[in-house]
Amino acid sequence: MTGDVDTLDDAAEVFASARRRLFGIAYRMLGSAAEAEDVVQETWVRWQTTDRSVVVNPQAFLTTAATRLAINVLQSARSRRETYIGPWLPEPVDTSDDPTLGAERAEALDVAVLVLLEKLSPTERAAYVLREAFDYGYPEIAQIVGVSPTATRQLVSRARKHLASERTNAVSDTARRELLTAFLAAARVGDVARLERLFAEDVVTRADSNGRAKHVARVAVQGRNKVARVLSSFAETFWAGITTRPVEVNGAEGFAMERDGVLVGVLSATVSDGGVQELMWQMNPDKMAPLRRAWADQATPEAGTADATPEPPATGRS
Repeated sequence: MTGDVDTLDDAAEVFASARRRLFGIAYRMLGSAAEAEDVVQETWVRWQTTDRSVVVNPQAFLTTAATRLAINVLQSARSRRETYIGPWLPEPVDTSDDPTLGAERAEALDVAVLVLLEKLSPTERAAYVLREAFDYGYPEIAQIVGVSPTATRQLVSRARKHLASERTNAVSDTARRELLTAFLAAARVGDVARLERLFAEDVVTRADSNGRAKHVARVAVQGRNKVARVLSSFAETFWAGITTRPVEVNGAEGFAMERDGVLVGVLSATVSDGGVQELMWQMNPDKMAPLRRAWADQATPEAGTADATPEPPATGRS
């Protein structure tokens, strides 16, 4: 988009039209709704304070700024996560209203894929997200991440091969729902034999709480029998007072876990034709906060109109 964006009102209108896309890019790169919002807000500050009269393509400017900011955050996040207690999982996001968070495709949104993306370099991750989720051309991506088009193709190719090597065969939505419903029933009572029948041989379970949730393993556990026995040992204490309901998070059906009407966790899962392949338990209270706010806004529509206006975001973390 080109045009006159000299006034702050014009700048805010251009920014508002790009906001959801910028958040979608940043979230996929960072796996954190809070950090993605910080990137979006910092992008607004840069857009607000730049000499917009010399910007030929405002949308390209905004995308480049947000992507490079996210790369910087990723580079610093890796050192911060060295002190994280237990497995790290992305913050779940509600995609029932906007299934692709402003993208043309839902690629790089699934929780399991975001976990795999953690193994890529920040530049590889940026190139993959821009190409696979937002369909940017290689020359555009090259300008955004600061490498040649040939190098960009190599970045995306390496990322694709890495993800393909670790993905499993998917099943239908109906089969997935039936299997996960059966899993929850067996997990609640700690039935080891039933759990083993539902699991793939190399099933893995990860719980993210940063050490703040009781009765969850602080390491990833793998293997049909080991996972079944670990879940059985926690069943009586973990499930006490918890109700579950299906929710759409990160483009797929998961389960919200609530105690006394308060969200305490979200379960996401990967299911293959061999059974339940991966269980991802988000139990970190800090990572639940954005989802709690999103659901509170849905319950009170009058409170959720901020994104519909060109009002720029406030600085600082929400």
